[in-house]
Amino acid sequence: MGVAVVILVVYGSAVAQDPQFSQYYQAPLYLNPGFTGITPQQRVALNHRIQWPSLPKAFTTYAASYDIFVNELRSGFGFLFTTDQMGSAGWRTTTAGLLYSYKVKITDNIVFSPGLYFGYGSNGIDRTKVRLGKDLDVEYEVPGSSLDPDVARIGNASYFDFGSGFLIYSRQLWLGASFSHMNQPSISVLNDDSRLPMKTSIHAGAKINLSGGPRNASRASYLTPSFIYRMQGKSFSQLDLGLNYHIDPVSVGLWYRGKPFEKTVINSIAQDALILTLGLYFKQLSIGYSYDFTISEMETSSGGAHEISIVYEFSSKPSNKSSKRKYKLIPCPTFNSKEGFWN
Repeated sequence: MGVAVVILVVYGSAVAQDPQFSQYYQAPLYLNPGFTGITPQQRVALNHRIQWPSLPKAFTTYAASYDIFVNELRSGFGFLFTTDQMGSAGWRTTTAGLLYSYKVKITDNIVFSPGLYFGYGSNGIDRTKVRLGKDLDVEYEVPGSSLDPDVARIGNASYFDFGSGFLIYSRQLWLGASFSHMNQPSISVLNDDSRLPMKTSIHAGAKINLSGGPRNASRASYLTPSFIYRMQGKSFSQLDLGLNYHIDPVSVGLWYRGKPFEKTVINSIAQDALILTLGLYFKQLSIGYSYDFTISEMETSSGGAHEISIVYEFSSKPSNKSSKRKYKLIPCPTFNSKEGFWN
């Protein structure tokens, strides 16, 4: 099984690991279904990531989401779409799902938000882009049946997906966890028993006001340290740890990604990247850019990673003031100082 084995060895481990975003709080529904409807407005988020652009056929990831909080139901509803393409063989994973969360006011200053995700996904290769023969610079089109019978055996996999998560927060602190692929769906493209392992993400942070002024100051200054720890299957774990400095409307951050408690085969710390983030935050719109400086063994050849995010919040109709007073939430500190939405 020559070509098929090579293809699956190259892409198999990557397929069994979810794509990631350095600006993970700019992709809130991808991070945790508990974030669904966490703002009192409607929200659209767009994310684009290019990883290792110096390598042939860089890895590219897109995500788009929409969510809304329905005050009368104390609930958030959302939709999430992602697509991820890897390498020259055109291996693509596409998912679409619905999200739901319910808001519980534990006290006047603490909110608990559990959430659920129900999705559908597909993955596979574009067989017209598979490179065969000794000359790997030549691409052979494979209409219908492949020139190589092993490649012809590789199909597409479709699957249902289920996840959950929760978020608990005040105006200054937040803690959450999400559990993706709880049903561990089959993603086999060769009719074997390959499954997508469950991913657990734990994240937390704080908002530290530096201005000393009123909460709705026009030019607030604050720090937001946070972390996220991801585990997926038996072979993948990763820690992101960092700090953003905000002086409205500008944000600058520095982050570390790696496995600081593990060693590589040459007995060095398993490093991955240092991440620089830049952001502009307005009342309804936030725009972010980040660059991953690779600090692993690939640092001289990968080209790091570029990432862009856009989040827009809007209201489609005037708010019901009486309903809002009846069940009013508080701002989640992960999303900066959009106090005008809450007053």
